[in-house]
Amino acid sequence: MEIKILYDNKAVDSDFMTGWGFSCLIDNKVLFDTGGDVGALQENMQRAKVDIAGIEAVVLSHEHWDHIGGLRGVLDKSRNLKVYVCPGFSTGLKNKTRSMGGILIESEAHYKIAENIYTTGEIAGEYKGKYMPEQAVYLRTFKGLTILTGCAHPGILKVLEKVEEDVPGKLHLVSGGFHLKHHDTKAISFIVDRFRELGVERVAPTHCTGTEATEMFHKEYADAFIEVKVGQVIGTN
Repeated sequence: MEIKILYDNKAVDSDFMTGWGFSCLIDNKVLFDTGGDVGALQENMQRAKVDIAGIEAVVLSHEHWDHIGGLRGVLDKSRNLKVYVCPGFSTGLKNKTRSMGGILIESEAHYKIAENIYTTGEIAGEYKGKYMPEQAVYLRTFKGLTILTGCAHPGILKVLEKVEEDVPGKLHLVSGGFHLKHHDTKAISFIVDRFRELGVERVAPTHCTGTEATEMFHKEYADAFIEVKVGQVIGTN
C-alpha cells in the first residue's frame, strides 16, 4: 500500500503547494483529510497525478478548517462520494457535506472503509477546553499496522492505545500530526519512550507535531524516521 502526501507544511520541491493542514491519499482510493485550501489541494492532486474519480471515500479526522478546507473541491468533482465523519461533528458540517453531494457515514466505532483500511471511530479529545471528537485511520499491511492521525487532539498515545485495544498487532508505522507543538521536553520524551514500549517500528510525524518533538523523534528513530513532505509517497508494505 502507498500513502501519497497531498497537503502539508513542507514539499519535496516547488512544483507542489504548501499550507497549514494535512491530507493524504491511501492506496489511491481513500482520502484522509483535505487540507486547508481547495485550490492548493487540487493543484497538488494534479501534480501528483491523482485521479479524483478513482477516490472511493473521504475520511475527516476532525472538524478544524485545516483538515476539511478542500472537501468542497473534491465533492465538486466526485459526487456521491462516501464521507466518514465522527458522530460528534457539528450538525452544520454534516448538513453541508450532504448538500455538496457527499454520502455521510458517521463512524462511531472502528469501521472498515476499504480492503485493509479502517477508521478507529470517534475518540474523545479536547481543544481549548471544549470537546473535540476525532478519528484516525489504520491500515493492515504485511509488516503490521500503519496508523495515520490528523491532529491527535485526544492525545497521540490514546490513539495508539485505542488501535491496539481494537486490533492487537505489531505497530509498523505511525504518521501524521501528533499535536505536540506546545508540549515541553519532558512530556515529549515520555511520549517518545512510550512509542518504543508499544513497539512502534517507524515514525513519520508531520503538520502540528512541532519542531522540537519532530527532532526528538528523529534522534530516537534515526533511519526509521521519515521526513514527510507534499509530493512524497510512503510505502507501508
